[in-house]
Amino acid sequence: MFIDHAEIKVISGRGGDGSASFRREKYVPRGGPDGGDGGRGGDVIFEVSTDLTTLRDFRYQRVFKAESGHPGSGSGSFGRQGKDLIIPVPQGTMIIDEAGRVLADLTQPNQRYIAARGGRGGRGNIHFATATRQTPDFAERGEPAEEKIIRLELKLLADVGLAGYPNAGKSTFLSRISSARPKIADYPFTTLEPNLGVVDLEGGGFVVADIPGLIEGAHQGVGLGLDFLKHLERTRVIAYVVDVSGMEGRNPADDFRNVRHELNMFSPDLARRNALVIANKMDIPGADVGLELLAEAVGEFGYEVFPISAVTGQGVQEALYHLAELVKNSPAPESPVIEVQPEEPPTSLSDYELRYNAEENIFEASGVALERLVAMTDLSSDDAVLRLQRIFRKIGLEERMKQAGAEQGSLVRIGQTEFELDLSHE
Repeated sequence: MFIDHAEIKVISGRGGDGSASFRREKYVPRGGPDGGDGGRGGDVIFEVSTDLTTLRDFRYQRVFKAESGHPGSGSGSFGRQGKDLIIPVPQGTMIIDEAGRVLADLTQPNQRYIAARGGRGGRGNIHFATATRQTPDFAERGEPAEEKIIRLELKLLADVGLAGYPNAGKSTFLSRISSARPKIADYPFTTLEPNLGVVDLEGGGFVVADIPGLIEGAHQGVGLGLDFLKHLERTRVIAYVVDVSGMEGRNPADDFRNVRHELNMFSPDLARRNALVIANKMDIPGADVGLELLAEAVGEFGYEVFPISAVTGQGVQEALYHLAELVKNSPAPESPVIEVQPEEPPTSLSDYELRYNAEENIFEASGVALERLVAMTDLSSDDAVLRLQRIFRKIGLEERMKQAGAEQGSLVRIGQTEFELDLSHE
């Protein structure tokens, strides 16, 4: 089964905790601090693999978590860094966040995108020794992991996209010109998933995508429209495949106009791509009449028409050479998406917002750097809590809370941590 979209959760590795350790030497019962830093958590990284063609694997695994960093230890030993988690994806995969923002468009082999960065390792107590605090008994906790809901969307990368009604002969044509073997039968919507085929020609080949048959209203999601129209967006050339046999009572001219209209309604840029028209099923008696009707409809767009029979091979080689020439002279469609790496979080502790939540009777301070500071503080250590209070005073947080009505014992929430405000130092 062809899978072209998936929703997953990615979780980076949490940073390892720093160590609160002291030197142990002969005749020195309590030496100075020597706690090492925790290791950094692993990143979650998407990487393009040319061995993959669908997002099928993501049907069975929805949560991806990188390894956490290891804690530091005595003698200044650093904790081991967590291993990055590399997630292979097919070429043409788009990485989209919960808000619908495209974070990356992975179109190149081995291209990478860091979706979630590992947490920083906590600092050991060796970093907190000062002239007035020579034996700090606390260390930082590791930075929390980063969690995200990610939507993956795959758009096929092909040079030529075959567009046409169901049973126009696209699959038969693809099997004739390449080694692809799509399912072929005489009933509507034979093709339920896109198929790719590589055409080998002297002087250079190209890749063709057989897109499932389009019907009126495809751009609005009728039939299989929206699911597969997007796969045409990356193609250089559109090949309209039209059944001119009249066997099913269809008008080839109307079929061509309708298919082109659906492409235009979905994306005007798509309808403006270089194109040619393949008049298929010329081996059936009476197809000449359909060919004339089609040629008249195509004339206003200036496309060349190539009569062929995908079954017998009549005219196929000539159509291929013209397709190859079009591909050669058609630029790859420009992608509006530029890979965007996650921004580093703000480092200024003064960049925060304060509000009073009357419903819960609690003061809430929010800010990336501030929340990270609290999350990495060992609140079980009195010295660490005193240090945190001094920082609150330095950045003016306590003063702002008092001005907002906070008193001794008022509840405060910063990130996931709640505590009572202590003003006893005044």
